[in-house]
Amino acid sequence: MNTSPTHAQRIAGVLLGTAVGDALGLPAEGLSPQKITARWTGPWRYRLIAGRGMISDDTEHTAMVAQSLLVGPQNAQVFQSALAWKLRWWMTGLPAGVGLATARAIFKLWLGFPPKHSGIASAGNGPAMRSAVIGVFFAADGDRRRQFVEASTQLTHTDPRALIGALAVAEMSAWACSTQEASPIVLLKNLSALPEWQKLIGEMEAAAGENLSVQAFAARLGLAQGVTGYVFHTVPVAIYAWWRHRGDFRGALESALNCGGDTDTVGAITAALAGADMGVNGIPADLIAGIAEWPRSTQWLTQLAEKLGRQAESHEPLGALPLFWPALPVRNLWFLGILLTHGFGRLIPRF
Repeated sequence: MNTSPTHAQRIAGVLLGTAVGDALGLPAEGLSPQKITARWTGPWRYRLIAGRGMISDDTEHTAMVAQSLLVGPQNAQVFQSALAWKLRWWMTGLPAGVGLATARAIFKLWLGFPPKHSGIASAGNGPAMRSAVIGVFFAADGDRRRQFVEASTQLTHTDPRALIGALAVAEMSAWACSTQEASPIVLLKNLSALPEWQKLIGEMEAAAGENLSVQAFAARLGLAQGVTGYVFHTVPVAIYAWWRHRGDFRGALESALNCGGDTDTVGAITAALAGADMGVNGIPADLIAGIAEWPRSTQWLTQLAEKLGRQAESHEPLGALPLFWPALPVRNLWFLGILLTHGFGRLIPRF
């Protein structure tokens, strides 16, 4: 008999789901749907290096949020301060592919700007890609859920649209853990009266009623050549992909990746939502096994999820999970070399 995932299993589903979506989508980042189908045939599989995948900033940010929740699980200011320091030190590890707004915000943090004033006027994906774990952790506490999403967003992005996108991901993650009495469309509409947001959710509702494919929905939003890094493009496509293929982790993820564009982020958010909904046991084992990472390995992410699950039952902070940080600069330089090699390889025409 099927049983609902436990809270800890849902947390693990978010962390490992994010890693899977990130790693699976990364090799196709920036390609249109047409170029993806022309270059690769068959189902999606890891193609970064020797049939394996590696994570990028989407997973790293999600892990840093989880670590910060272990430091300040009850106080949004303590959480924000912990995340600010983790972002500062993350930048010193020379990560590849840092978003411009995030990089500028971290630079401001190093200059001494307080976390409440370090954000940049940007509507990028940074806050949204790391908010699903907040949604699941505070699935039963709407007030804290919003406080912590706001604290996370404020660090790097000040545009109201970045906050709306981050809240949408967190709310859908929490909704997946709930008794689901309210309609997700109603919850999304209630997030903001901004006309652009209301129009997007109306388009999503209409697409669901017409049973449009995810690619057709993306095309309706003007994204036939790929999903951009604008949060009001990425988040609706990711939510629609999860919702249309609900209960099918691989189907939801592949439908989002088939849209092209910012594939690692749209894949990470889609898979995080599916992981929150289905739990870690709903993620195909081969997708988890195919990620080649260290020190943020899938084993380490599993341990992080287990500790965060225990934190949800504890009134005292359990503290961050140890990470062998001296390895990060070496890993990141290796990763950058792989990305450059892969990028040059994509320039070679396929006949």
